[in-house]
Amino acid sequence: MSIDGLQQHDVHEPWLIRGATLPDGTRTDIRLAGGRIDELGTGLSPSGARVLDADGLIALPGLVDLHAHLREPGFEHSETVLSGSRAAARGGFTSVFAMEGARIVATDLHQDRLDSLTAELGASALLVRQVDVADRAAMAALAAAVHERVPAADVVVNNAGVSIGGPFLDTTLDDWDWLLGINLRGVVHGCHFFAPRMVERGTGHLVNIASILGIYAAPNVTAYGASKFAVLGFSQSLRTELAPHGVGVTAICPGMIDTRIVADGRMTGAVAGTKGTLVSMFKKGLPPAAVAAAIVDAVHTNPAVRTVGKDAWAMAALTRVAPALTRRLGALVSKRLGGS
Repeated sequence: MSIDGLQQHDVHEPWLIRGATLPDGTRTDIRLAGGRIDELGTGLSPSGARVLDADGLIALPGLVDLHAHLREPGFEHSETVLSGSRAAARGGFTSVFAMEGARIVATDLHQDRLDSLTAELGASALLVRQVDVADRAAMAALAAAVHERVPAADVVVNNAGVSIGGPFLDTTLDDWDWLLGINLRGVVHGCHFFAPRMVERGTGHLVNIASILGIYAAPNVTAYGASKFAVLGFSQSLRTELAPHGVGVTAICPGMIDTRIVADGRMTGAVAGTKGTLVSMFKKGLPPAAVAAAIVDAVHTNPAVRTVGKDAWAMAALTRVAPALTRRLGALVSKRLGGS
């Protein structure tokens, strides 16, 4: 985010302004407290203050009030890393961030998808690269390439994901390795390689795509559910660790969304024959743009968890207040779809 200044009524909140230019040309960080400059120096810790990048704002030592205009935070001059970017593009994620002024780092496993995405992004593309998020070395190389261009990413959206449907007894260990490599290790890799630079700078936001199936334990999706419960727990724990460093973490938990997650996924056992029915059901879900809007709002408001869709909200609430009922409902739905 960037700053032209501060309205007088905002100054009385604690602020840390990074990269201000003093009249003698030196760059410094400025901590404001109670409407006055409390501390000057480079590398100041946020310590609970709201953080803004000054982009060269002129500041005078000893100045009591700063009068100007604080822009509504957007993504101008920010760098956003999106994994699973072709799916993100179909969902409107990339276009939303690009329209708000972000420069996009886009990754996907399939080069043909990236070729069309590069054309769509145009000047908004900072880096477009074929990457397997499950590959530690590939993610390390991606982060190194990004950090050669910018000191730190402003937003990282760990969006890449796959699905497996079917009973646990029909799900092979190879299936588990494939799914956990993308759905869980991919998220861990995205956070591991980008969070340290965010912490050094004192700003940033990590958005991890979980699922309502990371809140509600449905049958016949044991591998997928396990990965999403893990993403949700990981995100909540990481959020507590990174909060003192000015870095936000949000887990997004969508309900039924009109994406290809089922169509492109694997189905095993007795439920394999219901794939067509499930694909049709998901086509009736919310448009992916609803998830994009939730992500953008989460970056601005920094919630721990954000559900997307009335179905997700209702299942999350019902799981919390009546877990036995949700288990019975899950068993009924599973039976109707051909599960055990």
